[in-house]
Amino acid sequence: MNRVLVANRGEIACRIIRACHEEGLEAVAVYSEADRGSPHVQSADVAVPIGPPPARESYLNVERLLRAARDTGAEAIHPGYGFLSERAHFAEAVERAGLVFIGPGPAAIRAMGDKTEARRRMESAGVAIVPGTTEPVRDEADAAAAADRVGYPLMLKAAAGGGGKGMRRVADRDGLASALRAARSEAESAFGDGAIYLERFIERPRHVELQVLADGRGGVIHLGERECSIQRRHQKLIEEAPSPGLSPELRARMGEAAVQAARSVGYRSAGTVEFLLAPDGQFYFLEMNTRIQVEHPVTELVYGVDLVREQLRLAAGRPMSIPPGLEPRGHAIECRITSEDPGQGFLPATGRIAFLRIPSGPGVRWDGGIEAGNEIGVFYDPLLAKLIVWGETREHAVRRMRRALDELLIVGVPTSQAFHRRVMRDPEFQRGAYDLGYVELAGDRLLRAEPEAGLVEQAALAAALAEHEARTGSVPVVADPSGGGGDSAWLRAARMAGLR
Repeated sequence: MNRVLVANRGEIACRIIRACHEEGLEAVAVYSEADRGSPHVQSADVAVPIGPPPARESYLNVERLLRAARDTGAEAIHPGYGFLSERAHFAEAVERAGLVFIGPGPAAIRAMGDKTEARRRMESAGVAIVPGTTEPVRDEADAAAAADRVGYPLMLKAAAGGGGKGMRRVADRDGLASALRAARSEAESAFGDGAIYLERFIERPRHVELQVLADGRGGVIHLGERECSIQRRHQKLIEEAPSPGLSPELRARMGEAAVQAARSVGYRSAGTVEFLLAPDGQFYFLEMNTRIQVEHPVTELVYGVDLVREQLRLAAGRPMSIPPGLEPRGHAIECRITSEDPGQGFLPATGRIAFLRIPSGPGVRWDGGIEAGNEIGVFYDPLLAKLIVWGETREHAVRRMRRALDELLIVGVPTSQAFHRRVMRDPEFQRGAYDLGYVELAGDRLLRAEPEAGLVEQAALAAALAEHEARTGSVPVVADPSGGGGDSAWLRAARMAGLR
């Protein structure tokens, strides 16, 4: 295997391309018309256009991806996350084309991609599942009968997907019919399959996931857990490892369950087994993500591994290089930097990135897919980048993330940065005393739409840069817009732009 096509975009495409280069492999990027100037296109050895901006006409178009692989001589395809990464038909198409799919086999993807099938398999393997149905409900009458058996409150979930799509909480029988219609409609739109199943609603759980790695020949290890309970509308916002809510004994038990889950489907490559952890310490299988996760960097930092390079090695038929029994060292936190406005209910935002300053220093990692001048449009997920830090202790990691967030400067589009700043300074988060209800219960103190220290200067800097661009047609290079010296950041930028 000498050349890999990366069937994705943004930060994960950049991440995979770097791993390919470190493994001595050439990387092929694909891009839609909207991504022509994106960093992943520039960093690849070869780049191939695959269609218009809508994902269904580009990144979800299997034939165009396979043609790009054939035309460039790629021998393997890495799907990243999202798009076609958990679609068994894509993995099958890749293999039929005589290419290597860098991920699990189609049978494992299909088994874990159908959530009701996954629940049945886990139940057979002795892994605890949340009480509920193991078959989709047929209609409203069937749902009502199942709900009476499961008990209220309960969750309606899409059988064909995850990520919060097709998911509804139902408090009582009166709300079941309308919630079922809404969940089915959303699931059909997101996954092309409106099948819905029921689960009992677990009060105040944590969302904890276990990273697994398997060679497809029965060799399976786990690399500890990630805490993913800070979510908004079932979308993860912040992740950390290790979880502040797990003891070593509980980590070992959950790890054993995750390994058993992966082994039961003959898993190969990197994957994640997700659990709900109840306040009483009981944990339940939630789902398995048959791909690399957005939040994989926190595991890499505390275990000292490279999961994407390991995926490449396993796909090439090489043995797993990570020994079993590794223990976590230190603590890592990841903040997802998205083009969303927390003060407006995380409303997605668009715009042009006029200026970008990336944090740096010891223990700071930036996995990004943007640079100054990029247009942020409406066609794709709002994730711009991931800011990850490592510290010797959790307290140290929190302080380091606060510093890194203060250094980060993105001008031209609203982002989630202010929300992350507030979380890092919130006493409840600092104690590690949170669960899936954290953001909802914290409410205004995290989501209020008001200026905070530094934002006024950023606004002035944005105005200065915009004025300069309007006059000259280019964005000025600002070496350090908030560094030392007598003048403030906005005044120096304004002087550069000729406004003062």
